[in-house]
Amino acid sequence: MISPATGILLIADPFLKDPHFMRTVVFICEHQDEGSFGFVLNKQYELSLDELITSFEGFPIPVYYGGPVQVDTIHFLHQYPELIPGGQEVLKGVYWGGDFEMVTNLVKNNEIDINKIRFFLGYSGWSDGQLNEELKEKTWLTVSATRNLVFHPYPDEIWKDSLKHLGGDYEMMINFPIDPQLN
Repeated sequence: MISPATGILLIADPFLKDPHFMRTVVFICEHQDEGSFGFVLNKQYELSLDELITSFEGFPIPVYYGGPVQVDTIHFLHQYPELIPGGQEVLKGVYWGGDFEMVTNLVKNNEIDINKIRFFLGYSGWSDGQLNEELKEKTWLTVSATRNLVFHPYPDEIWKDSLKHLGGDYEMMINFPIDPQLN
């Protein structure tokens, strides 16, 4: 396992019961002494982008639940640094944020592949020392992120595929029940 840093994945322990993070994978976009910030990659929100933002009418793009913080905000990850100015590279080929008006125009003009951009409602955040404490408590497993996991074509498979990416004994966790007492 690796230390928390920008560009890693936090994989929820199989037995974590927190409803916000049960069986989730969080992509850390920023990690500093003051705290950490990222997005849950594998929890699709019930509404699509066109239902949340009128300027996307006619484009029912999936939106993901980024986390429980500021759920009145939309964020995005993308693979288009040459088309979307202002983004921050988090991982080779993966950018966070940028010019939202440009994104709107690119989507409406069908100039980008929707599979190379992800929208999130809210985000996941940790204050100074909080994430390190959760890691000591074994709430999370960590692994280096890959572009393929961040933009996985089947978000329901990200948790399992992230454990496979860890390899070894962690792969066995894929089949652990959510509540071992029910076994």
